[in-house]
Amino acid sequence: MCIGVPMQVITPQGRHALCEGRGQRRRVGVALVGDVTPGDWLLVFLDDARERIDAARAVEVNAALDLVLGAIQGKSQPPATVDFNLPSQMSAEQMRALTGQ
Repeated sequence: MCIGVPMQVITPQGRHALCEGRGQRRRVGVALVGDVTPGDWLLVFLDDARERIDAARAVEVNAALDLVLGAIQGKSQPPATVDFNLPSQMSAEQMRALTGQ
């Protein structure tokens, strides 16, 4: 399974960019998202940006990743900062809106 990690552009470098996210700095390919500028948020899979996201979406994805990490570490309570519903907590109507059906 491949997990997307939100990363923020620090320095564009042509078809790559130096990015930072979740305590890491990495050189990321940006060919699939086009030109980037410092401060842009990207969803990165295996050192390649696949999608541009906004800061609010980056917070949501990071919160979801924190939940996964907490589960792996055996923590039973989610962090207090989670302010969105996971799909398992959504109604059928909310799921249809989420999936565009």
